[in-house]
Amino acid sequence: MKNPFEGKEIWFLTGSQDLYGEETLAQVAQQSQALVDIIDGADAIPVKVVWKPVLKDSDSIRRAMLDANADDSCVGLVAWMHTFSPAKMWIRGLDALKVPLLHLHTQANVELPWATIDMDFMNLNQAAHGDREFAYIQSRMNVQRKIVSGHPSDESVISDIAAWARAAAGWNAARSMRVARFGDNMRNVAVTEGDKTEAEISLGVSVNTWPVNELVAAVDAVEESAIDALVAEYEELYDADEQLRRGAERHDSLRYGAAQEIALRGFLEEGGFGAFTTNFEDLGALRQLPGLAVQRLMADGYGFGAEGDWKTAVLVRIAKVMGYGLPGGASLMEDYTYDLTPGNELILGAHMLEVCPSLTTAKPRLEVHPLGIGGKEDPVRLVFTADPGPAVVVAMSDMRERFRLVVNVVENVEAPAELPNLPVARAVWRPEPNFKVSTQAWLLTGAAHHTCMDTAASLETWLDFAQIAQTELVVIDENTKIREFAQELRWNQAYYRLAQGF
Repeated sequence: MKNPFEGKEIWFLTGSQDLYGEETLAQVAQQSQALVDIIDGADAIPVKVVWKPVLKDSDSIRRAMLDANADDSCVGLVAWMHTFSPAKMWIRGLDALKVPLLHLHTQANVELPWATIDMDFMNLNQAAHGDREFAYIQSRMNVQRKIVSGHPSDESVISDIAAWARAAAGWNAARSMRVARFGDNMRNVAVTEGDKTEAEISLGVSVNTWPVNELVAAVDAVEESAIDALVAEYEELYDADEQLRRGAERHDSLRYGAAQEIALRGFLEEGGFGAFTTNFEDLGALRQLPGLAVQRLMADGYGFGAEGDWKTAVLVRIAKVMGYGLPGGASLMEDYTYDLTPGNELILGAHMLEVCPSLTTAKPRLEVHPLGIGGKEDPVRLVFTADPGPAVVVAMSDMRERFRLVVNVVENVEAPAELPNLPVARAVWRPEPNFKVSTQAWLLTGAAHHTCMDTAASLETWLDFAQIAQTELVVIDENTKIREFAQELRWNQAYYRLAQGF
């Protein structure tokens, strides 16, 4: 996956005013630059943090905001009121702002120099009430922002900023994302449908359909030499089933899977797509439902949704961006079936073929098996079990006046027994707070059966993303109680309907 943070920046804005004189303003600039050096130098911060000159008046503030909106490299702003910056100066700028905003409530020093504090020190170091002035105007104007309190030398502060920076980069990716749908949604399925026009208005995502036979033509045009090279790569990377090896009876299935990957990759690259969907009900002249190709493209950072589910494809791509460089990965996932052993209830998730190998550090096995539906040839796929560890599963549902994101905190676990007859990649997890509450809460939300399983980006990053996107997000975790959760959903419904206005 190409580094999605390369060439991206967060701009650091410092607020003050002309009242204090040049000497004080020079100190403000010097000290804010020192904070930027700390933040930008932290390994956890995924994008470059760029210091901007101290802002002292309404015109320069507005210009800074407009410049941020217009600069494709800028994914967000961090603002700090080092001294007292009268907030009426910020109204025009905040009204124009389109990129995500983080309000950093901090100060230049960690400890106070109690023995030497004088009024010069007090006049310089006024963030304790300067930030309150700034926060008032943001609240009055209903400016969406993240607030982080503390000094950047504190690891928890850096962690909070890093989570937001990843969410801001995810939002930046969504705003320019193109999604290619090969065919339509699976027939008669409700939750995978959605308002594609509203998705472009509210999320920036452009979702359009291409005839599957355009992909067929691209597969047929792949050169044999390219297939040879990719098959050799497969044999090196994966534990290939004997019947798929060169000269074996099913080797042609592997070659066709390779042709699908080459064709899909070329189509997506040429069109500048970040995500795509397929549908087993609409394969045209394709000989196989793409399985291996989809898995490998997801591993390279593409979003994917099965059965035409473009909303999950969008989520997977956003997760890929937000989690880039972190351990773990992200994938299409689906709750399939349960182990209802009392006290040890588990969820077994999978899909027909398309689970991303970024969920495992083990060497996947390359196999071919019947699909059972779709009426096509047996498709090739990678088979593995997701690594144990913390994860979230995220779903997006169209609730008419908004998109609802639902996040369940889960723990991936080892399968209680071997799965010798299950010929697909899968994950086994224990949901928070427990099976009964988790599933009841999920059903109350109307959340989808397709999800994005994310083992890289944190829950905080998803919360920050929803705040930036100004869309509803509900969390099912160790603190969830059904009565309060149902009440939260009712409040949310009232809020989002009222927020639409007339």
